[in-house]
Amino acid sequence: MSLSGNLKTVAFPDILQLLATGKKTGMLECKTSSRHKEVAFKDGNIIYASSLNATEDLLGNLLLKRGKISKADLERAIQLHKQTGRQLGTTFVDMGLFDKSEIGECLKLQIEEIVYNLFSWQEGDFSFDEGSSPKNAPFFIELSTMNVIMEGTRRIDEWMEIQKVLPPDDVLLEIASSPKVNRDEFSISVDEFRLLSIINGERTLPELIQVSPMGEFVTCRALYRLVVNNLVEVSGKKETDTEVETEDEEEIVLAMIFRLYSNCFQQIRSRVQRFLGENNTAFPVFVSQYRNGLLKFFPGMDEGSSGTPTFEKFLAEVRSTPAPIRYHSLMAGLERMLSEQLVYVYQLLGSGAFRDVVTGVKREIAEPLANRRELVKRYRLEDNFYGTIKNADGVVKMVRG
Repeated sequence: MSLSGNLKTVAFPDILQLLATGKKTGMLECKTSSRHKEVAFKDGNIIYASSLNATEDLLGNLLLKRGKISKADLERAIQLHKQTGRQLGTTFVDMGLFDKSEIGECLKLQIEEIVYNLFSWQEGDFSFDEGSSPKNAPFFIELSTMNVIMEGTRRIDEWMEIQKVLPPDDVLLEIASSPKVNRDEFSISVDEFRLLSIINGERTLPELIQVSPMGEFVTCRALYRLVVNNLVEVSGKKETDTEVETEDEEEIVLAMIFRLYSNCFQQIRSRVQRFLGENNTAFPVFVSQYRNGLLKFFPGMDEGSSGTPTFEKFLAEVRSTPAPIRYHSLMAGLERMLSEQLVYVYQLLGSGAFRDVVTGVKREIAEPLANRRELVKRYRLEDNFYGTIKNADGVVKMVRG
C-alpha cells in the first residue's frame, strides 16, 4: 500500500482511520521543516511512536521530568546504554529502577502524547511505508487506533478553545500579584498547581512546555485555565540575542564543537606520545578505528599531517546527515570516542598517565567553552563534556575495583 501526501489535504484522523480499518502494518512518517515524528502500526493498531528531533519525547527526559528517576540515575543509565548497546528502557529494567510493566506504562504515555500532538498539525508531509517496523523501540505496546481517534478528536475541539487564550510565544509569564478571580470560590487542579510551581516570570510558553512534566497538551490546558481565572499574566517580552539570530547558529555551534573536540583529541595524542615515545604505534592503531563517518575528522592526527581534518570538510559531512538526527548523532559519537580514548589511556599507561591526560584535556577546553556562553548553555556542551569525563573516570574506578 502506497500512501503519501500533505496534512493540508488529508487530515491526520482520516489517515489513522484508513490504517485502522485496513488493519495495516508499517510505519507512518509525518514531518515539517522543524518536526519529525513516526508512528508504527501492527494490524491497524498503534504499537510505537517517536519524535526524532524533540528531546521532550525521549524516554529518559520524560521519566526525569515526571520525577520517576533522579538525574544521577539517568546519567548512569545512559552510560550503561552506551557501553552495552542495549535500549535505554531495557537498561532501566536491568538496573532495577523499573520493572518491564512500569516502563511499558511510561512508554504508553509517551506514545500517546506524540500521537495526540499530531492531531494539532495543520500541515506537513506524510508517508506510510507498509511492512516496515521501528529499529530502536525498547518495547512495543498496543493502542486501539479507534480509541486514539476518539480521544484525539475530543482534544482538537478543546484545543481550538485553548489556542484562543494562550499568550504569544515570545512573552514572559508570571503569577498574578493581585489576581482578580471571577468567582468567590474556586479550586485548581493538580495539573494547574504543578504548572504554577514552574511559572517564575522568566519563562515563555514554549519554555514552560519544555520543562513541564505533563506534556504539551496538558500543560497548555492548565495554562488556559490559569489565564482565564486571572491567576497568570504577562510580565514582559523576552529579549532575543539579535547577533545569534542574524548568524548561522548551527554553523557557529558546529565550529565550537569542532574546535573543542579537535583540541582535546590532539591533546590526548600528544600526551600519549610523550609517555610512549615518537615511534610507538599502539595509540595510532587504536585511534584509526574512528576513521569513518563523522568521527574521521577527530582521530587525533599529528599537526601538519596531510590528513589533518578541516572545519569545511567536517561541516559538509555533518550537513550530509539528516537534520532531525544530525546533532544527536554527532554528539553521541564524540562522547563515546572521548570516553573510549580516556579509558584506553588508563589501560595502556595506568592511572598516572590517565590523570595527566584528563588534566590536560580540561585545560584545553577552558577557553573554547568561555566563548558564546549562551550557546554553550543552550546546547549543554559543557555538561555533556564534563559528563563524558566523569563517566570515563567511573569506568576506570570500576576497572581498578
